[in-house]
Amino acid sequence: MVCVANETSENLAACSVDELAKIVRNRLKRIQYRPALIDGYLAQTGLTLGPGPPKRRDPCVQPL
Repeated sequence: MVCVANETSENLAACSVDELAKIVRNRLKRIQYRPALIDGYLAQTGLTLGPGPPKRRDPCVQPL
C-alpha cells in the first residue's frame, strides 16, 4: 500500500489507524485554538452551548 500524505494538502490519506488518529488529534488541536470556528459552526446550525438535558430521577427514590 502506498501512502501519500502532505501536511499542507487538504486531501490526506492515512495508511494506518495510528496515522489517522494523529491527523484527527492535530486537526482537533487546531480547532481548539480557533474558537471562532466553533462559534461559526454553532451559528450556522442553530445549536447552542447550554446546560445539558435534565437528569433523570430514579423512580425508586422517594422525594423528601
